[in-house]
Amino acid sequence: MARLSLRVNGKKHTVEVPEDMPVLWVLRNELLLKGTKYGCGIARCGACTIHLDGRAARACTLPVAAVGGAEITTIEGLSEHGDHPLQQAWIAQHVPQCGYCQAGQIMAAAAMLKTRPRPSDTDIDRQMSGNICRCGTYPRIKQAIKAAVAKGGDL
Repeated sequence: MARLSLRVNGKKHTVEVPEDMPVLWVLRNELLLKGTKYGCGIARCGACTIHLDGRAARACTLPVAAVGGAEITTIEGLSEHGDHPLQQAWIAQHVPQCGYCQAGQIMAAAAMLKTRPRPSDTDIDRQMSGNICRCGTYPRIKQAIKAAVAKGGDL
């Protein structure tokens, strides 16, 4: 067991966990942040996507000791009241069907928009290709990203 200090959603947390514990389980089981989901456990589906210093990262395979002093942002930290432009667009475009993958989808899209604020269809397809939606809501996901971009604001 190691005593580690983490910055999650702008707050400092101290956890006592094995150094090789994936960040996903620290978030869900130690910090009780349930928005980040377990999907595949091998960083292939994207349900566990978080931001690590603003870049998309897969929490299911990332050992907590590898995080160091990086800022971790989860879906809960994307906006205080769930009113991030992407979250609003997701609702307006009726994106979720079962909803399980959607936090990871939104986090992947938000990371993309930080570096590509006006993404092309190819940019969106490339960025989002690593996030699997078993319900097949990909067209609505793309529409929501475009709607959020069109609306502007702090993406």
